[in-house]
Amino acid sequence: MTATAALLAFTLAAAILTITPGLDNALVLRTAAVEGGRRALMAGLGISAGCLLWGAIAALGLGSLLAVSTLAYDVLRVCAAIYLFYLGAKLLWRTLPGRKSAGVVAAAGMSAGRAPAASYAAPRNTSATGWFLRGCLTNALNPKVGVFYITFLPQFIPAGTDVLSFSLLLSAVHAMVGMAWFALLVAATRPLARWLSRPAVMTGLDRMTGAVFIAFGLRLALEKR
Repeated sequence: MTATAALLAFTLAAAILTITPGLDNALVLRTAAVEGGRRALMAGLGISAGCLLWGAIAALGLGSLLAVSTLAYDVLRVCAAIYLFYLGAKLLWRTLPGRKSAGVVAAAGMSAGRAPAASYAAPRNTSATGWFLRGCLTNALNPKVGVFYITFLPQFIPAGTDVLSFSLLLSAVHAMVGMAWFALLVAATRPLARWLSRPAVMTGLDRMTGAVFIAFGLRLALEKR
């Protein structure tokens, strides 16, 4: 397989993997709907950075430790489960009665006619940088992503090429495909921004996304190799 053929084949595989519903898409969609497109794109950028990190680890051979060491895999798996539980619980906590954030209260007041509809606000408890770190950690702590890179990437590295540089190139392709998809997801929420700004809708999105995070965390915690 030539380098060009390998790049094309990997791009197609990365695109299918990216658009498959999962934790990354849920995180970006929820952030775009509730906290705005900029923060959603920063979360997507963090997720893509996590892909680059795993690509570099796999290319350097360090990631193979996950494939052969049950202890290393389990430590990373438990850390990821705890982190996802934390994110999910935080989202669910803010939806409890009496726990409405300032952004939700502001949106409620605006919808009642006390401010222009164009000024609809969403709760912004986490900065754009914070969302970048959140997206990066969500991906970097997921051992399944590491195992995917360890087992999947080598199949697209042509014979005779530099393994490190080509692995990083494939990781960059995956990151760019991911960012393009996340940008489409964010753009898709913009026509619905007014409706999504309603307190009841934001609360429902937080509950749904929180439940998804906890479900993924529970799945990781109970998983056996």
